[in-house]
Amino acid sequence: MPSVLVDLTPLRVSPAFRRLWLGLSIANLGTQFTVVAVGLQVYELTRSTFSVGLVGLCALFPLVIFGLYGGAIVDHADRRTVALVASAVSWVATLVLAVQGWAGNGHVGLLYLLTAVQSGANAVNSPARSAIIPRLIEPRLMPAANALQTIGWNVALTGGPLLGAALVAVADYGPVYTIDAVLFTFAIVALFRLPAMPPEHDDSAPRRARAGLGSVLDGLRYLGTRPNVRMTFVVDLIAMITSMPRVLFPAVALVYLGGGETTTGVLTAAIALGGIVAGLFSGGLARVRWQGRIIIGAIAAWGLSIAAFGLLLVLVGRGSPDHVIWIALVVAVITLAVAGASDAVSAVFRQTILQTATPDAMRGRLQGVFTVVVAGGPRLGELLLGAVSTRLGEGGAALVGGLACVVLLAVALWLQRSFWHYDARDPQP
Repeated sequence: MPSVLVDLTPLRVSPAFRRLWLGLSIANLGTQFTVVAVGLQVYELTRSTFSVGLVGLCALFPLVIFGLYGGAIVDHADRRTVALVASAVSWVATLVLAVQGWAGNGHVGLLYLLTAVQSGANAVNSPARSAIIPRLIEPRLMPAANALQTIGWNVALTGGPLLGAALVAVADYGPVYTIDAVLFTFAIVALFRLPAMPPEHDDSAPRRARAGLGSVLDGLRYLGTRPNVRMTFVVDLIAMITSMPRVLFPAVALVYLGGGETTTGVLTAAIALGGIVAGLFSGGLARVRWQGRIIIGAIAAWGLSIAAFGLLLVLVGRGSPDHVIWIALVVAVITLAVAGASDAVSAVFRQTILQTATPDAMRGRLQGVFTVVVAGGPRLGELLLGAVSTRLGEGGAALVGGLACVVLLAVALWLQRSFWHYDARDPQP
């Protein structure tokens, strides 16, 4: 079924992309080990859910600052060098995490600091890697390449938290952080084997002598004048801010479906599992011409799936069951898996438009904005749905959020009708 199953052509035709994809996929798995381990270690030290939440806040500010500024650096310096330096910083932070884990550190502030360092380094690393990939793969293969990256990321997101938590229970924190450091070397080796990747300048992108605030503002001004690229950010923010349901899962598992931590893990994995399935059956994506329409359809499906999840919770009701309500859990997993698949399809084409319709000299800065949006949008969404759930309950918050996503999506499309006609054969930003 070559027309349906995932297209492996990018891995066959580009050894550099193959090494980079494999290295990043392995490294992302280790990263998820650390994400879970840091949260567990902070809770063990403080016995405070609020303190665990501060981990995300410590990651958010460096991500926003270095995501924007890092993108400017990527458009001024050799991208391979930028990615290697940022990777080295992140790797050293992981090694320090390993040392403090083995030493039995009792200071939560050190964990916050190292989380911030890793987040800032990743905010520079991510746009650098994303700007490199279009130089390794021809434009017609970008949807297939992005589908492969989506699979690698979602596999890490599915298995990483489960394996990370199990490893902490068996081997404690030091070994888990050490494993992450070892796995991260695969990404560093893949980057090291790349050729030099200086940015390619053209007349459509303003040039400055050095990276700085002016360069960042140039990127934001460029984005403001490119409606199709801008729309990829707008629709993703709509989806994530209105209806990212992860913050609801602990309460859903305790009050609605039963099962506690295990059910929370299952619900979280369901979204990533949907993304994996979508990636495995992504063979036809490379032939899609009207990519804007697919994005709109995928985000509408996301919103409707989250609304269906919320409706299920409303029907089940808050009963604090002492056992798992299996039928409701199965239906919940299905709705979330559909949402995850829809988000994966949307992500493939949003990234493809950004990479193919943007001149090389601007890719770093726009990828920096993309990094901020992808990471910041869900966190804002979790804050919003958490606040709404205090008034409407978790089910009502998901239901209203999912429907709001669809309504706001329709408004955005009405205001920017040209996005519906975006043509992959003539990519206009």
